[in-house]
Amino acid sequence: MRRKSIGLVLGALLFPAISVSAQDARTEGWPEFRGPMSSGHAPGERKVATKWSENRNVTWKTAIPHAGWSTPVVWGDQVWLTTATEEGTESDVLALDRNTGEVLHNARLFHTDSPEPLGNNVNGYASPSPAIEAGRVYLSFGSYGTACLDTKSFEIVWTREDFECRHYRGPGSSLYLHDDTLYISFDGVDLQYLVALDKHTGETRWRTDRSTVWDDWTEEGIPFRDGDMRKGFSTPVITQVNGRPLLLSIASKTLFGYDPATGDELWKMSNPGHTPSTRPVLKDDVAFVMTGYSGTELRAVRLDGVGDVTETHLKWSQTGSHLPDTPSPILVGELLYTVSNRGIISALDPESGEPVWNERIGGNFIASPVYAGGHLYFASTQGKTTVLKPGRSFEAVAENELDEGLMASPAIAGDALFLRTKTHLYRIDKP
Repeated sequence: MRRKSIGLVLGALLFPAISVSAQDARTEGWPEFRGPMSSGHAPGERKVATKWSENRNVTWKTAIPHAGWSTPVVWGDQVWLTTATEEGTESDVLALDRNTGEVLHNARLFHTDSPEPLGNNVNGYASPSPAIEAGRVYLSFGSYGTACLDTKSFEIVWTREDFECRHYRGPGSSLYLHDDTLYISFDGVDLQYLVALDKHTGETRWRTDRSTVWDDWTEEGIPFRDGDMRKGFSTPVITQVNGRPLLLSIASKTLFGYDPATGDELWKMSNPGHTPSTRPVLKDDVAFVMTGYSGTELRAVRLDGVGDVTETHLKWSQTGSHLPDTPSPILVGELLYTVSNRGIISALDPESGEPVWNERIGGNFIASPVYAGGHLYFASTQGKTTVLKPGRSFEAVAENELDEGLMASPAIAGDALFLRTKTHLYRIDKP
């Protein structure tokens, strides 16, 4: 059933219908938090706009009710995203027409009588990003509920509301869909574990508890600040190491390597930071990992270890106030780029970790950068997106302002840029 748009649609255009294979739709769309390759890249030759404003290059703008920092996902002619009421009692899903911005579906998925207060303004109750494929979309609100919907009928296929986790500051780990398995991290102040679900039924295939050795005990024998240092908001990713699949997952104080088929822990590395939010970046048999708050490090970790690899598999590490706590790094060409929460963009040599350049652009950043069509996009919480040309020197192409700030990471599908601000979802196109 089509529902009347609840948003403002500006300059709706009639685009040709999209008819592509499932693989083409995945590559051409944006199926999860960090895109079709889990890297922040939009593959292929894209003609994405580099300049826009409230009255320039906006194909449509649709108001999104309530609040949510989840990244929109795009498949075919649909854009999906989650939202929740400010107090967290209601968790909703929306589907929009990719071409016009019309709201096709707006439904309540979960109700929670007494969600735990957030205690901060940098997270919400709808921060985990969905995952989408042909015919199905998967949506999570952490321990408040996970669901699978049919993207044609909008009917619920399955739901799960039985995952225990006291998020304390709200949920944040996005869904990761790989083959026929859905992976979800639950890192709270009370419990820390990773689950793998059958995507068809929602049934649990395995659950693995974190084996982190905690050092946050107080003299009274209780966790410091009620376990505040044990939380995590990172999203896992799968790679191949020596011909064997490896599920890489950043948790508070520890980086883990798991067997994605069984959940068996293959190795772990102790980290100095806590409450990680970033996703690992992969290059050959090395992962680039941000460790989190209070001991923030950017680490290059070799992935071919067994057991405790803390002393053996750290290739290099970097520290400093120019490094991010929340936005994920991105690898483009021969350089690794980061943006700090306080607005410092850095380029590093991924082989040595040595800085190439740092540039303060101002503002604050929660969203992770993306890359398309030869340009990097950095979106701030104040609403400014800085567009850069990658290279061994800082080269800004444009600065673009919208009325509201961006907490969600951008999405790119085809040649269109989708930006979710605190109040609206925009489609930006190059004229």
